[in-house]
Amino acid sequence: MRTEAGVARGAVSDATLGMLLGLIGVIAFSLTLPLTRVALRELDPWFIGLGRAVVAALPAALWLAATRSPWPCRAQLASLARVSLGVVVGFPVCSSIGMQTVPASHGAVVIGILPLATALFAAWLGGERLSRAFWWCAVAGSAIVIAFALTQGAGGLAVGDAWLLAAVVLGAFGYAEGGRLAREIGGAQVICWALVCSAPVLLAPVAWLAWQQPWPWSAPVAASFAYLAFVSQWLGFFAWYRGLALGGVARVGQVQLLQVFLTIGFATLFFGEVAPETTWLFAAAVAVTVFAGRVLAQRNPGGAMR
Repeated sequence: MRTEAGVARGAVSDATLGMLLGLIGVIAFSLTLPLTRVALRELDPWFIGLGRAVVAALPAALWLAATRSPWPCRAQLASLARVSLGVVVGFPVCSSIGMQTVPASHGAVVIGILPLATALFAAWLGGERLSRAFWWCAVAGSAIVIAFALTQGAGGLAVGDAWLLAAVVLGAFGYAEGGRLAREIGGAQVICWALVCSAPVLLAPVAWLAWQQPWPWSAPVAASFAYLAFVSQWLGFFAWYRGLALGGVARVGQVQLLQVFLTIGFATLFFGEVAPETTWLFAAAVAVTVFAGRVLAQRNPGGAMR
């Protein structure tokens, strides 16, 4: 049997590795919105959102076969269906539709409440008890994002903002459910099985959508779609779900604070977007509320991750 000191050292090691893997996942996801904007130059948002999942299902199936991963049990299949609803269908489709009408830097701020939303679902699905102060931070962060959307939308929420908020809800649900399931079967297995199990349902609509797309695609659009399929939809989740499983959803989710700034930076540096100074101010305000909420959640003894 391991000694208490050995267990403690293992826990520290798992927490550190979980944070590092979470950071790798966040870096991979930070390019999703800018590259979605590039793909939208020629492709339908529904095709982008669903097609990337069908393409990613092929390497996912090969990986499962190569590693001889066991078939999920019935309860795990039900959990995988929820993961698929969140991160295979929901977030990709809603974010692709939303990015039709807003810049990537704008979308990054709206998506900035994803860490808080993930914590909310972790509390619900994982049974965490979070402090009242945490919930106030959640409300404050949501209010800041809505205020940003209103100021950018001439006093009203743009259609793109509504779709992005829907993406936040569905993505957070998929993150929390996937992080919970990853403790049982592993992070790579979660995303691979979610992709493989959803592919038969998505294949027919994606084939019909593909028939409607213009051919051939330009090189930037093809490269962007390839990244969305192989990195944003597949490889990025290897690190992300493994990190959530090792370090806990509430702790590793803090790394998502960086995603707002990385996305805005990538959109400005590589894709020629000009983000107003107010965008950075709102992004910083969202980051403060998310960070405060995470700290308060961790200080609450009843809210520790299992």
